[in-house]
Amino acid sequence: MKTKILSLVAILAMSFAVNAQRDLNKQPKPGPAPKVQLGKAEKFKLPNGLQVIMVENHKLPRASASLTIDNKPVAEGSKAGLADLMGGLLGNGTTSISKDDFNEKVDYLGAFVSYSKDGAYASSLKKYFSEVLGLMADGVKNPVFSQEEFDKAVARTLDGLKSNEKSVSAIASRVQDVLTYGKNHPYGEFTTPESIKSVTLADVKNNYNTYYRPNNSYLVIVGDINPAKTKKLVTKLFSGWKAGNIPSATLPKPTNPTTTEIDFIDMPNAVQSEIAVINNIDLVLGDKDYYAALLANNILGGGGTARLFMNLREDKGYTYGSYSSVRQSRNAATFRATAAVRNMVTDSSVVELQKEINKIRYQKVSPEELKNAKAKYIGNFVMDVQKPRTAARYALNIARYNLPADFYENYLANINAVTLEDVQNAAIKYFRGDKARIIITGKGIDVLKNLEKNSDYKINYFDKKGNPTTKPEMSLPIPAGVTATTVIDNYFKAIGGKSKVGNVKSTMISSNAKLQGMQLSLVQKNAAPNKSSVVVSVMGNVMQKMVFDGTKGYQEARGQKKELEGKELEKAKGESAPFADNAYKNGKLERIEPVEGKSAYVIKYGDSEIFYDTTSGLKIKEIETIKTPQGEIKSPTLFSDYKEVNGIKFPHKVTRSFGPQKVDFIITEVKINEGVSDADFK
Repeated sequence: MKTKILSLVAILAMSFAVNAQRDLNKQPKPGPAPKVQLGKAEKFKLPNGLQVIMVENHKLPRASASLTIDNKPVAEGSKAGLADLMGGLLGNGTTSISKDDFNEKVDYLGAFVSYSKDGAYASSLKKYFSEVLGLMADGVKNPVFSQEEFDKAVARTLDGLKSNEKSVSAIASRVQDVLTYGKNHPYGEFTTPESIKSVTLADVKNNYNTYYRPNNSYLVIVGDINPAKTKKLVTKLFSGWKAGNIPSATLPKPTNPTTTEIDFIDMPNAVQSEIAVINNIDLVLGDKDYYAALLANNILGGGGTARLFMNLREDKGYTYGSYSSVRQSRNAATFRATAAVRNMVTDSSVVELQKEINKIRYQKVSPEELKNAKAKYIGNFVMDVQKPRTAARYALNIARYNLPADFYENYLANINAVTLEDVQNAAIKYFRGDKARIIITGKGIDVLKNLEKNSDYKINYFDKKGNPTTKPEMSLPIPAGVTATTVIDNYFKAIGGKSKVGNVKSTMISSNAKLQGMQLSLVQKNAAPNKSSVVVSVMGNVMQKMVFDGTKGYQEARGQKKELEGKELEKAKGESAPFADNAYKNGKLERIEPVEGKSAYVIKYGDSEIFYDTTSGLKIKEIETIKTPQGEIKSPTLFSDYKEVNGIKFPHKVTRSFGPQKVDFIITEVKINEGVSDADFK
C-alpha cells in the first residue's frame, strides 16, 4: 500500500503544475541589430586611489552605491574562510554607532545596506541617499570587530558546514573546485571546521587592515543623482579611508589532465548523480575570440533550446536540465557542461555529454543555429543595456579589464561578425572534451558497475575533501546466519516486541505536509490481514483515495474511479497489514550498505528495496523503482523520529521524494486497534 501512497501524492504534485505550451518550431525573425546607446558614465578618482563611476538616471527617485574591492584572490591555507568571516562581520556597528542603532536607522529610512569581503552595497530613495551612503561609508571605514560578534559568526559558519556535509550538491561543488583549480589555488580552497576554529579575532582585524583598502577599489553610484553634488558627497565621505600596501600574490596556473578522466566522489545518500565535464581555459573579457566562445556555448548548452538540454532532457529524459558555461576570468577561466541525472543513467549521460561536446568541436553548427544564437544575445543585450545599472557595470568592466572605451558600443557588431568557422574554432579551443575532468558525485553502489562497464575513461576516486582514495565498497559482507527473516524479526523487536506487534489488528495514522504551499493531509488505515485505505486531502477537500478490502479495490482521483486490476491488484494482495514488513520476510537480503553514516541491511522485495539499521534494527529507508516511459525512476522514502505509541515505536517523520522535490509528512496521530472499521475499506 505504501507504493500507492507514493503514486497518489506524485499524481497530486503533478496536478498542481502548470505546463506552458510553446511552439519550438517557430522562431521570430530577427530585425537589424540596433545601435547601442550606453548611458553616460562620469568618472573621477580620489587621492586615496578610490575610483568612482557615476551614472545619472532620473526615471525613479532612487539611487544605489556598489563598492567593489578588486584584489586578486588570496590563498588562506590553514585559515581558509578568514576573509568570509571578516566580510560577515562588517556592518555590525561602527566606532560611532552601535549595531542595533545602525540597523534601526537603515530600517527607518527604508534602505538596504550590506557588506562582504569583496565590498559593500547600499540603496534607498533619493531623499535619503546621502544619509544612507554615509552609513555605508562609516561601516567601510570604521568597523567594530567585537569578540561577541566574532564568536557568533564562527558558530554560524560551523553550523553551515555541518549541514552541508550531507548535501550532495555542496560536496560536488567543493570537490569540483579542488580538482579543477588545485588545493593551492584560492579557488580550490574550501572552509573546514578546523580552518575556521584556527581563525582569531586578531586575524580578522589584520585581514581587514591589509586587504580592505581604497587604492584597488571602485565605487559605482547609479540613479537619481546630481553628479556634481554626489562627487562632493563621495569626496567628503570616503577621503578619510586610508590607502595601504596590498600584498601582491602569484597564483598557480590550473592545468588540465593529459587525457580525459573520470573523477568519482562516493555519496551513499545520493538519489541522483551530479555530473560536471570541466576543463581550464585561457579566456578574458575582450579577447579576440571571446564572442565566438559565447555563441558556441549558447548553442551547446546555453538554455532550454540548446543541444545539451534538447538531448539529455527532451530526447532522453535523463534530467530536468543540462547546461554549459564559459567563464572568463583574469585568474582561472573554465568551461563546464553539467547535468544532475538519475543514478541508473549516469553512464549514459556521460556518453551523451561527451557526444555533444565533441560534435560541436568537429562539426560546424548550422547557419540557423548561429543565427538564433546571435538573435538571443542581441535581444538580451538590448534589453539589459537600457538599465542604468548596466551602464555602470559596463563602465566598471572597462576600467577593471582595461578595455577600449567603445568596447560595448561595438559589442553587437562583434557578435554579428562571428562566422561558422569562428564558432567551431572556439569550440575546439575551449571545449576540451579530449582533456577534461568528468567529475561525478553520486552513489557508487548504484553507479559504478555500469560506469566501469560502459566507459573507456580511467576512473579515479576522491573523498569529500578532494583527497585521492580507493574505490568504495560496493557492499559489506552479510554475517553468517543473518537472513531477511532475522532482519524483520529484529525490526519488530526494536519497535516494541513480537507479542505487542502481534496484538495490533489495525492502525490509523494521520499526517500533514506542505506541497507547493498547499496544506496536505494524509490518513492511512490498515487492518489485518491486508486491508488498506489511503485518503489524501488538500485544504480539507478529498483529492485522492485508494481502497483495498483484501480481495479487490479501487483508486479515485478528481472524480475518476479506477478498479485495481492486473499487477496492481496482485501487488495489493501480496502486501500485509497493519505492518507491511511482515511480507518482506519473503524478500531477499541482498547486502549491507552505508546510509547516512550508518550501515543498513537491504532487503529486495518486488520493485522495492527496504533498509534496516544494523545497529538499532529500525527501518530507515525504502526505495521503490517506478517504471515510466522515460525509463526507471528510483523514488526514496526516509523514516525518522521514532516515538512510542502504546508501547510500539512508529516513525513520526516520513520524507518522500518526487524527483528533486521532497515532502515531509509529520505524523500527528496514531491509533492502534481503534478508529478503523470494515466501512473504511468499501
